[in-house]
Amino acid sequence: MEEHQEKIYLYPTPLRIWHWLHAFSIITLLVTGAELRFPEYVQLLGNYKASVRVHNAAGIVVGVSFVVWFIYYAFMKRNLFSIYIPSKEDIRHGMVRQALFYGFQYFRGEPNPHQVTLDNKFNALQKTAYMGVMLLLVPLVVVTGVLLMNVAFLRDMVLAVGGLNFLIGLHWLLACAFLAFLVVHLYLSTLGHTPWAHFIPIWTGWEEVEGHPKEDV
Repeated sequence: MEEHQEKIYLYPTPLRIWHWLHAFSIITLLVTGAELRFPEYVQLLGNYKASVRVHNAAGIVVGVSFVVWFIYYAFMKRNLFSIYIPSKEDIRHGMVRQALFYGFQYFRGEPNPHQVTLDNKFNALQKTAYMGVMLLLVPLVVVTGVLLMNVAFLRDMVLAVGGLNFLIGLHWLLACAFLAFLVVHLYLSTLGHTPWAHFIPIWTGWEEVEGHPKEDV
């Protein structure tokens, strides 16, 4: 007998468009943010004011895309918690099991303990990471970004959260967290049965999953 691959339509077109728009906007924020933070070392746009405009525009896109994402999953699909919040089983056993796979078992050729389905897209570690990013980091970066874009108009709010220096420092730390997530996300995405196995579905929508063994004929 031999194993065969089955395909399921896991990522609809609107979700794929949202993913790449959100990803491109986050990368734009990181690049322009580095130029604003270290203008003497990073000079991609060549103009500080241009970097500010592009950075702010990308921030607005991230904020709007977050609202669209939240409305879609929380109110239209009504499965935000089931997809992005780890279950008791995920917390008790899934995280350790998935960490062992990523750290050791993958390199020994063992199968992924998480089987992708339409109702269970993400493994325990993915749920935890995406929950932290989408429900904590993105809201925080949007709020701090809005305050920094409107310091004079929102002066009282800026002072209430600790002042301008605190706000700038927090925004920078959030950017570092996003960069760390991006690096880890890209690396773990290569740990499929081929290095591109997890990248192709987010372009085509179709995810390959292990099917049941079939008889040789």
